[in-house]
Amino acid sequence: MIIIAGKLYVDAAARDAYLAGCSKVIEQARAAPGCLDFALSADLIEPNRINVYERWDTDEDLERFRGAGPEPEQAAQIRDAAVSRYRISGVEAP
Repeated sequence: MIIIAGKLYVDAAARDAYLAGCSKVIEQARAAPGCLDFALSADLIEPNRINVYERWDTDEDLERFRGAGPEPEQAAQIRDAAVSRYRISGVEAP
């Protein structure tokens, strides 16, 4: 299993519009083969931060969906990012 997690930073005044513009991508991701979860959310503390969480079955599923990355208009709005890929070998109940 692959988890993509981290944070994006955009202008605080544009964060809600940025997230609204991502709704179609989120719907597409959740419908994509191998997508187990996909979420982008406004951070409750930092007004310019967006939290990223994706869970994929395989690298191939992730790469098939991801393609070239965010649309140029979305990419231009990102001021900073810290996102990592995690490989998970097992999952247990808490």
